[in-house]
Amino acid sequence: MADNPPLTLFNVAGRAMSAQLVRMNAAASNLANAGSVSGSAEGTYRPLRPVFATQLDKASGLAAVDVTAVTRSQAAPVKEHNPDHPLADAEGNVWTAPVDENAEMVEMLEASRQYQNLVEAMSTAKQLMLETMRMK
Repeated sequence: MADNPPLTLFNVAGRAMSAQLVRMNAAASNLANAGSVSGSAEGTYRPLRPVFATQLDKASGLAAVDVTAVTRSQAAPVKEHNPDHPLADAEGNVWTAPVDENAEMVEMLEASRQYQNLVEAMSTAKQLMLETMRMK
């Protein structure tokens, strides 16, 4: 088995951008399902939560982030008595997805800002490399 080449700034930034994209997609999915209703607690949409892990590259000394999983939240659905709803069970209850829309918007804004920061870091590194090459 061949050893992987050492990480570069561009590899680290690319992996971090991919992680932020997963984070943003999870928040977007959660927002899209906010307020969705089900006829049972088991069938209710549960918010997605990405799980991140840091991976240290001993060859370069750089650390990168990986998405190790995307899990479903264990938050309890919101039970509501609404006997007129078409999905209501025999007792007249429906369950709403436990999505906090404000928290999901903050999550999307943070992921977007981190993505922008990474693009800026890569752009700066590229400019520095070009300037170094011009000096020769």
